[in-house]
Amino acid sequence: MWWFQQGLSVLPVALVVWSAASFVFSYITAIVLHHVDPLVPYISDTGTIPPERCLFGIMLNISTFLGMATMYVRYKQVYALNPEKSKILKLNKIGFTLGLMSCFGLCIIANFQKCILYYIHVVGACLTFGVGAIYMLVQTVLSYLMQPEVHSKDIFWIRLTMLLWCCSSIVSMFVSSVVLYSGLYGTNLVQKLHWDPQENGYAAHIVSTVSEWSLAFSFLSFFLTYIRDFQKISLRAVVSLHGQTLYNTPQSFVTDEQTLLIAGSI
Repeated sequence: MWWFQQGLSVLPVALVVWSAASFVFSYITAIVLHHVDPLVPYISDTGTIPPERCLFGIMLNISTFLGMATMYVRYKQVYALNPEKSKILKLNKIGFTLGLMSCFGLCIIANFQKCILYYIHVVGACLTFGVGAIYMLVQTVLSYLMQPEVHSKDIFWIRLTMLLWCCSSIVSMFVSSVVLYSGLYGTNLVQKLHWDPQENGYAAHIVSTVSEWSLAFSFLSFFLTYIRDFQKISLRAVVSLHGQTLYNTPQSFVTDEQTLLIAGSI
C-alpha cells in the first residue's frame, strides 16, 4: 500500500495538489495568451479574463469542497482523540467553524472576479486568508495542547512555522497594498493587468504580488502537515432502513448497516 492510500491521507494531498494546479494552470494560460505580465502577477489577475477565468473558477470550487472535507476529517479526528477534554473540544469546534468560513471565502474568490466585483472579491479574500489564518492559529494551539500525548512536539513546531510564515505574508501584503492603492501612484489600479518596471508603484506592486503567492503557499504547506495524521483515520456511515420497500407502509423494523466511506483505519 502506498503512503497516500493509508487512511484518509489522500484528502490533504488532493487539496494541496489540486489547489496548486489551479494557480499554476491559470497562470500558464494567462501568460500564453498575454493577459498578464509573466513576472509574478496577482493570483486573482490570472483568473480574470476568459478562458483562464473559467478554469480558475471551477478548479477553486473543487478546492473549496476538498478543503471542507479535509477540515471535517480533522475535526472528527481531534474529537475522537480527546473525548473528555472540554478545552480541546471547544477549540476544535471553533476551528471547524473558522475553517468552513475560510472555505466559503475561497468560493467567493472563485466566482466573483477581482476586475468585475472588486469589493465582494476582497471580502472573499479576507475570509479565506484572514479567517484562514485564525484557523491555522487554532489548529496550532490544538497541536500544542495534544503534544506529547497524541503526537510529537515536532508537528507543533512545524505548524507554528507555517503559521508565522502565513502571518508575515499577510503583514507584507497588507502594508504594500495600502501603499500601492493609497492614491500616490494613480487611480483605478485594480483594473491594471500590465505593469512597466519603470512606473511609479511598481516596487510596491511586486512586493504585494510576491506576498500573495507566499501567503497562498503557506496555507497549502500547512495542510501538508495533516498527511501523517490522516493516515490513521477513516470514516464510516451508518445506514438505517425503516422498511423492506419504499412504499408508504407502517414502520416494521429498523436495520442498521455500516458502510465504509473511504478506506483506512483509526
